[in-house]
Amino acid sequence: MQRFNDSVNEYIINHSSKPDDLLNELERETHLKILRPQMVSGHIQGKILEMISCMIQPTAILELGTFTGYSTLCLAKGLTIDGIIHTIDINDELEDFTQSFFNKSKYKNQIAFHIGDAREIVADINEKFDLVFIDADKRQYPEYYDLVFAKVKPGGFIIADDILWYGKVNEDVAENDTYTQGLLKFNKIVQNDNRVENVVFPVRDGLMVVRKL
Repeated sequence: MQRFNDSVNEYIINHSSKPDDLLNELERETHLKILRPQMVSGHIQGKILEMISCMIQPTAILELGTFTGYSTLCLAKGLTIDGIIHTIDINDELEDFTQSFFNKSKYKNQIAFHIGDAREIVADINEKFDLVFIDADKRQYPEYYDLVFAKVKPGGFIIADDILWYGKVNEDVAENDTYTQGLLKFNKIVQNDNRVENVVFPVRDGLMVVRKL
């Protein structure tokens, strides 16, 4: 994965549209109050997700892994006027913090926030999705892929975050490194799946963008 130096990264930031005030507040409060704030999507990745969503103009989005909701709010910007995003997180300790920002958003009535195990919740959501964003437990990515695939419309997209995982996918993997192992298995499944086309975006720790044929 190509990593730019600080001056190039600054140039990229300065030549990309700025986040809105709510996203700025959410990122700031995440860093002040939440453990592992580096998990937030942030400016550039968030803007990429927003752009993809706006290009697709989905009526239904599924997100696995909400964290504090930055990516949820970015993805929601592309929804049709009657569209909905279902976002799922297993960490109930973040629920009140995250919901408070959803409540401040003009998309609050289009966000269905679920707390629990995605593997149980997804089966009960009666939707076909134009776009799925996977950013949850890396060990379970292969299972998530199987879980959501049938619910993605033909021509729909799956985006998976962190698929390069600090470059570890291109190194010798320790026997107990189940996160990297899960990502390697996921990447191999996608690459060998003749039902899709896919490309890796070298953004942060990598986005796998998958189009269902």
